[in-house]
Amino acid sequence: MNVGNPTREKGEHNIMAVMKENTKKVISYLQGLAANDNVTAADVAEALHLEVRSVNGIFTSAIQRKELGYRDEQEIELEDGTHAKVKFLRLNDAGKAVDVNATDAE
Repeated sequence: MNVGNPTREKGEHNIMAVMKENTKKVISYLQGLAANDNVTAADVAEALHLEVRSVNGIFTSAIQRKELGYRDEQEIELEDGTHAKVKFLRLNDAGKAVDVNATDAE
């Protein structure tokens, strides 16, 4: 039994309860990408005219913590031949299936 909310079993998530407008924008943007598209928080921020720290905060609190996506750390080669670690933002199947326009009946 979940003490904080006795109407839900442990592990259940109330994803749509208070989804903010910028959260909807970020999820919708990521849902619109092809499976092999690599985007960083900076890419999403630029595309949506948001601050990078806002995108990172949204991704952490509204996507990762609700198990809708993850950061995929990869090493890439830069133009000068050096390498850098980059974290690409990815939605999992649950994140891809979220309807950002749905309302929660709870």
